[in-house]
Amino acid sequence: MAKVVRIGGAGGFLGDSSVAAPQLLKGGKLDYMMLDYLAEATMSSLGQLKAARPDQGYARDFTEWVWKDNLQELKAQGVKIITNAGGLNPRACRARMEELAAAAGLSFKIAIVEGDDLMDQLDALKAQGLSEMFTDAPFPDPKAVFSANAYFGGRPIAAALAAGADMVITGRVVDSALTLGPLMYEFGWTDEDHDQLSTGSLAGHVIECGAQATGGLFTDWRDVPDWAHIGYPIVECHADGSFVVTKPEGTGGLVSPAAVAEQILYEVGDPQAYALPDVVCDFTQVKCEQAGPNRVLVTGAKGYPASDRYKVCVTFGDGFRFIGAMPVVGREAAAKAARQADAVLMRVSEMLRDRNLPAFRDTRVEVLGAEATYGANANPALRDVREVVARIGAEHESAEALGLMMREFASPTTSMSVGSTGWFGGAPTITPVARVFSILLPRADLPATVDVGGQTLTIEAPRPPVAYDPAATVRPPVPADPDAAGPMKRVRLVDVAWARSGDKGDAFNVGVIARKPELLPWIRAALTEVRVKTWFAHEFAGAPAPKVIRYELPGMNALNFHCIQALGGGQFSSLRLDALAKGKAQQLLDLELEVPAALVG
Repeated sequence: MAKVVRIGGAGGFLGDSSVAAPQLLKGGKLDYMMLDYLAEATMSSLGQLKAARPDQGYARDFTEWVWKDNLQELKAQGVKIITNAGGLNPRACRARMEELAAAAGLSFKIAIVEGDDLMDQLDALKAQGLSEMFTDAPFPDPKAVFSANAYFGGRPIAAALAAGADMVITGRVVDSALTLGPLMYEFGWTDEDHDQLSTGSLAGHVIECGAQATGGLFTDWRDVPDWAHIGYPIVECHADGSFVVTKPEGTGGLVSPAAVAEQILYEVGDPQAYALPDVVCDFTQVKCEQAGPNRVLVTGAKGYPASDRYKVCVTFGDGFRFIGAMPVVGREAAAKAARQADAVLMRVSEMLRDRNLPAFRDTRVEVLGAEATYGANANPALRDVREVVARIGAEHESAEALGLMMREFASPTTSMSVGSTGWFGGAPTITPVARVFSILLPRADLPATVDVGGQTLTIEAPRPPVAYDPAATVRPPVPADPDAAGPMKRVRLVDVAWARSGDKGDAFNVGVIARKPELLPWIRAALTEVRVKTWFAHEFAGAPAPKVIRYELPGMNALNFHCIQALGGGQFSSLRLDALAKGKAQQLLDLELEVPAALVG
């Protein structure tokens, strides 16, 4: 019987549900369990924590919940955990794991992967005159840096497993490497097995966000049963790279080709040049096919040789931001809330001026309940909504200056809009603005180390014999627009497509998948780059060089739209409500288009 490796995805972010690991251990029949904790914003938070407490900087959610609560079952079943919970301090994470295991009378051979942390090289990096790869911004002040990490791939994880590790704790690796590493080890894939490395990376991409692959965030959410007990994903992987996505029997959720395809497109820019440390992936010919109840077979990923560089992500502090929320109820609530928010910002702006302090660097008012995030596409009927929350954001170089906002924010409850109820969800917050600075560095200069069983292994990353050449990429042909065939019907995009959106820095993507292959030509004709950019015009406001790029994915009857400079800086540097772009696909699905009536009934 052909070898099958079963890997469960038990965590997609720092704060994911603690039910995932015991559920997968109970019904998953796993060989490995992977847990991903390290979003870019998480790195900055862990960096600030470690600066204050040098013994911290790792994901305590993992050690105190997943590890502590499931030690006995992990030992009994022999399931191996692969996780980046080590964050900025893998050594401290392992020490805590060993402490908890010893208290339970157990022992494990725990490997750690290091070498990604470049905090001790900041001055040398700045001296090189490096500029940000997307914006050309200069290297930040090393004193303001929270974290600086290279993105490693799966090879150090594979080496740790080959050395006999029961568990592998990493720092910064690409999320998908937590799945690819075990597959490289189990199937003996080499650096030249590009198609297998690409499909194995895709398996990791599908499960790295937990239940997003099993019905979480699915367009057709009403079709997804039992959210409370949603099943977490399992991939059954084969030596040729193909894999089946499934979940434990008896759990909620849904594994369907559409749900898996949505996750494949999540947070992807160019699907034909998805660059990872081990391989450059091409997902344009990927197919998702039903292979049984809650079983989807995924095939068709192609790979190219990896780049000779590692991406390095630096997070740093750049001023501070204020976020506060104030409910307003009653007639004309949206208009009252907007006027009140503007008045508060005007008052504090004058106070800053009178104190000879710099002006706000940026401000934002969003009236929640009146479709503030929809821009010109908001429903005009909601202007008469009678219950809203005014969300005010402000950015300044000084936390002390934002203290004026903190003091003045509640004052309107007795002096401005009738129906103001006071703070919403507690007092407003002032937090550092965390920005991301990305660069590429020669991979040969950044070896990984694996500490396991008292020995240290150095995992070199030499330059690939043939590096990836984007100019050699052959793009799928773009078919001509279809001709009208019979009576046409006006529909919303949601009637003919599924969609998923996600963020990448100051950009977001929306993957759009046709519900029927014959609908794709009409979707393509309607969703031009110009129309999508116009639809999201409010998101690009203030961007110096906004752009929308459309990509073809014929294997999944899909299109992917990459919206660049569209998130106001992204994540912790943005004042926007939806800085993670979770709702952008939902908004695009309201767009109207015409299709042949025969195709939609």
